[in-house]
Amino acid sequence: MVSFDSLRRARSNSADSAWKRLIRWLRRRLPMGLYARSLLIVVIPMVLLQSVVAFVFMERHWQLVTQRLSAAVTNDIAAIVDLITTFPQDGDIDRIVRIARDELDLNIAVEPGGELPPPRPKPFFEILDQILSEEISNQIRRPFWIDTVGNSKIVEIRIKLEDGRILRVYARRNQAYASNTHIFLVWMVGASLVLLAIAILFLRGQIRPILALANAAESFGKGQKIDDFAPRGAEEIRRAGLAFILMRERIERQIEQRTAMLTGVSHDLRTILTRFKLQLALAGDNPDPDSLNQDVEDMQNMLEGYLAFARGEAEEDVGELKLSDLMARLSAEAELYGKTLATSIEGGDNIRVRPNAFTRLVANLASNAYRYAETVRIEARHTHKWLTVTVDDDGPGIPEQSREDVFKPFFRLDEARNLDSSGTGLGLAIARDIARSHGGNVTLGESPLGGLRATVRVPT
Repeated sequence: MVSFDSLRRARSNSADSAWKRLIRWLRRRLPMGLYARSLLIVVIPMVLLQSVVAFVFMERHWQLVTQRLSAAVTNDIAAIVDLITTFPQDGDIDRIVRIARDELDLNIAVEPGGELPPPRPKPFFEILDQILSEEISNQIRRPFWIDTVGNSKIVEIRIKLEDGRILRVYARRNQAYASNTHIFLVWMVGASLVLLAIAILFLRGQIRPILALANAAESFGKGQKIDDFAPRGAEEIRRAGLAFILMRERIERQIEQRTAMLTGVSHDLRTILTRFKLQLALAGDNPDPDSLNQDVEDMQNMLEGYLAFARGEAEEDVGELKLSDLMARLSAEAELYGKTLATSIEGGDNIRVRPNAFTRLVANLASNAYRYAETVRIEARHTHKWLTVTVDDDGPGIPEQSREDVFKPFFRLDEARNLDSSGTGLGLAIARDIARSHGGNVTLGESPLGGLRATVRVPT
């Protein structure tokens, strides 16, 4: 025996299945393009709103006006019936006909005894027939026959009087019917078409920047050069376009850096291997192990620098780093170098960065300053939006025309101020790469101490 719970679960599963089928059917029928879907978002609410307005407001307005007009016409007819009943003589009938024509704008005729025609079929959506019949039944209360069907401008009403005569009344349709309602509908539809045209033009302008962004991303994915793309449109679309440009620049920069890295690796390692061969050839049976060990150590340092640059610390998760701990580490390193270091922190001590990568960023800049200066000053300023770290020294500095070139991998000045500890020429390149991976940058300028100022600025 099937339980009630089983039947309820079966009905629920059946309803869910039907709903899912309906959703799948709608998805197959709905357009896939953003432009077409945006138009549907505009058109569907507009159509629904106008349908509600037409059904609720117009129907009530139409019915109320028609009812009042029909009631007024019926009042006039009732007055005529009373006059005919009160003054049944032929001469009086002529005067009543004239009064009805001149004063009430009704054409009437009184015919001798007869029968009313059979009732006409009731029209399906004819509000005039229904309301006029109700008014005549309520006010005159005599047998009647009306003809409101068709597009004729005249409404015919026949009423059977007490003495058997038939009163025929011809009234203009607009006397009993709100015939100007279509004007409002025309205005409503016309205004909707104008609004729809404006919406189409506006949507085309909003969709065009999205299509341009999609085309630019597709072209970049195919390796084609993009020169004419610029963010346009709404703020969110501009932000997406700017994010795409920044992403493209990072990818192009990484490709360029990796290519330069491979070139540098090939050159530097080939140089050391050449020294190996020369030392072995000149040494004969008694090679000098110290020079060979030094070359091996240099090669190991270079390889570690290359691998660190290739990784870019991208796999590290974001965490908290205390600026005070970072400054203490830099102070200890300054003591090892025998340099004078002054540090200061303004704002919050805790920052959210990739700790190891950011520590290496600042350490590379500080080590660069320790190598060529006697006095170094490091200041950190932490606000609710940005973290700014400045490293000032009293060293020889870098010429202004070369301050961007030193960030290129393996680029060396005469003083080699962009060398890292491995001597690969990647120190400043790694620092800028880490800063940009945090959404910031590293710039160089003149220091108040007379040397070089390195400024790190990243969002927090």
